[in-house]
Amino acid sequence: MTDTLNFLPPDPILERREKIQRRAAKTLRRRTIASRAFLVMLVGAFVLALVPLGSVIFALIEKGVSSITWNFLRTLPHQPSLIAQNDIGGIGNAIEGTLVLDGLAGLVAIPIALLIGLYLAETLSRSADFLRRVIEIMTGLPSILLGVFAYEYVVVPMKTFSGLAGIVALSVLMVPFIAKASELAFRGVPSSLREAGLALGARPSRVARGIIFPAALPGVITGVLLSLARAMGETAPILLVIGASGTWGWNPLHQMSSLPLLTYNYSGSQYPSERAAAWGVALTLVVMVMVLSVGSRLVAARMRRERP
Repeated sequence: MTDTLNFLPPDPILERREKIQRRAAKTLRRRTIASRAFLVMLVGAFVLALVPLGSVIFALIEKGVSSITWNFLRTLPHQPSLIAQNDIGGIGNAIEGTLVLDGLAGLVAIPIALLIGLYLAETLSRSADFLRRVIEIMTGLPSILLGVFAYEYVVVPMKTFSGLAGIVALSVLMVPFIAKASELAFRGVPSSLREAGLALGARPSRVARGIIFPAALPGVITGVLLSLARAMGETAPILLVIGASGTWGWNPLHQMSSLPLLTYNYSGSQYPSERAAAWGVALTLVVMVMVLSVGSRLVAARMRRERP
């Protein structure tokens, strides 16, 4: 038996493995140095990117925190007078308008975007490829174009500015982002789950509702909340269409106010008190967006941990 083994030809796989190991040992030092150099470059780029972000956040906190009080957050704005030039009121209606616009736009955009994402993930056809390209193009469109679209097809026919036009603009803005995120989440579901559901005799629609969607829910929720945060901070789409309102109002058929629009108006005001208050409005908006963004990550992480 031993003589037979001695006459066997050498194993080419073992020879190739030994050759690769020898070559790797020779280049180990060079690869280690290159890896550390690239790591230092990445850390440096990350720190460099944090510098402008940190400066903006520091300026917002330094100049805006003095404006934020309970009355500032819950009262209505009013124009300063000659006697009380520092009294500008609050931003309560702008917070209300931002939440209403973002919430109603989400109610419109989320079902449409989820259906599109599910269709793109489950269908292999030319129409799906064409729709996917359209979605990718829409994600790169300048947001001001959506404001022009809403102005042309909502404001002009209604002959008045309204929150409805802002809802249309923001919903069109949100659809491609949610659709793209949901498509990736649906594609991340293992194909074995789909096949198991179909093997049990369930219809594809029942498999999508009962298996695919629950499995992809963490990624879907993350995409939805991030899209809501993106829409909440957009100024360009609503700058042309919602008008301006200094009163409380939940009715989207009338003019409304919002935090991005109020920041824009205050920053160019002739009154120093309003220009100073613009930092407080911007800080409030940043905090709301940050809460949504961080909340989306926490919700997704919690759902992934709880998944069996």
